[in-house]
Amino acid sequence: MSWFAFFLCFFAWFGIAPLMSVVRQEMSLTQSQVGWCIIGSVSITVIARLFIGWLCDRIGPRLAYTWLLILGALPVMGIGFAQNFETFLLARVLIGVIGASFVITQYHTSIMFAPNCVGTANATTAGWGNMGGGVTQVAMPVLFAVLIGTFGLSDYWGWRTAMIVAGAICMLSGVAYFFLTQDTAEGNYKQLRAAGKLPDKKAAKGAFLAACKDRRVWALFVIYAACFGIELTINNIAALYFVDHFEFFKQMDTLEAVKLAGVFAALYGTMNLFARTLGGAVGDKCGARWGLQGRVRWLFIALFCEGVSLMLFSQMTVLALAVPALIVFAAFVQMSNGATFSVVPFVNKKALGSVAGIVGAGGNAGAVLAGFLFKTDAISWPTALFLLGAIVTCSSFLAFSVNFSEAAETEARTATEAAASQRRRTVELAGATSGS
Repeated sequence: MSWFAFFLCFFAWFGIAPLMSVVRQEMSLTQSQVGWCIIGSVSITVIARLFIGWLCDRIGPRLAYTWLLILGALPVMGIGFAQNFETFLLARVLIGVIGASFVITQYHTSIMFAPNCVGTANATTAGWGNMGGGVTQVAMPVLFAVLIGTFGLSDYWGWRTAMIVAGAICMLSGVAYFFLTQDTAEGNYKQLRAAGKLPDKKAAKGAFLAACKDRRVWALFVIYAACFGIELTINNIAALYFVDHFEFFKQMDTLEAVKLAGVFAALYGTMNLFARTLGGAVGDKCGARWGLQGRVRWLFIALFCEGVSLMLFSQMTVLALAVPALIVFAAFVQMSNGATFSVVPFVNKKALGSVAGIVGAGGNAGAVLAGFLFKTDAISWPTALFLLGAIVTCSSFLAFSVNFSEAAETEARTATEAAASQRRRTVELAGATSGS
């Protein structure tokens, strides 16, 4: 439920992106206005992620996700009623609140899985959720085409109805999350607090400040800005980038260009099917062999390669070379995401929600700052991508500032070995039972 709810959030969050060429034409949007839409889509998520991390520590992930999905669905459907740039931008900004779902997904997974596999679990739930950003690049243009071709809707109502459908599905998933999940393996926060098994809500008050005072949290904030922030940016611009910067698309009918560009853009997002999981899994392997610092070293390698591959993609002018370069870049950016959240659960377990919220907000802060490069006429989009690649490469060295005490290393090693031992016993017992 956690990864699927996040998948739907991501699907709705970026559902309008592959249809922007239609919206741009209908509303006569300038490049600057398109740029503001890119910035607006990720700006409010910074605040929303900070708040939702604090909220998870207090009321638990189940209720936090339920209300985020139900309330967040309203602007997703509401964008269908936009009549001009101002109302469209307002709805685009409000939709960004649903992006806070990432923090709940990572929080929920972190408290459900053991230290020996938490990186893999976090990366898988987030990666399969992020995949919604790729699937929507194909699904929304197809839905748009069906609404026009089969149901006879105009372009005006086609994209609007498509967004209303996406919002309605998100709202239904919020109801499902309430009934089909629980906060922890032992039960919900309310029952655990009543039984004295969980500290009172007041105990969570100092968690956010504790997280804010930890320099490692802010290093991870910048690192996540350099990986997930870039992923968000590419999700927003990929379809438009292909249409505007490759001659192949300029010779096609608008609807066909939108659909084909969506397919190529989808390759980027659908790499989350395995790439982010791979980043978390490698983090777990490095942690098992070299401790917490092994996780950090892997994070550096993944982020450094991301920056280099982004610079390479930005220089591609032939479609046949651009698509493979995009796939290589996608693999590293998503592995960097997974590597980051293979480290996060070990920074401060007593303030897990706050740490996840701050680091998660870093991703959106990075996307906001990157968005400014795409709203100006002063530099071309390929140049903007090259500059972002250089910034990411430099940011990778911040990984070496994320250090852990010997006590933390010992605690993590002991917990990992205990979890691995328990897993082996469970497998052996299952094998013995099936054999008998």
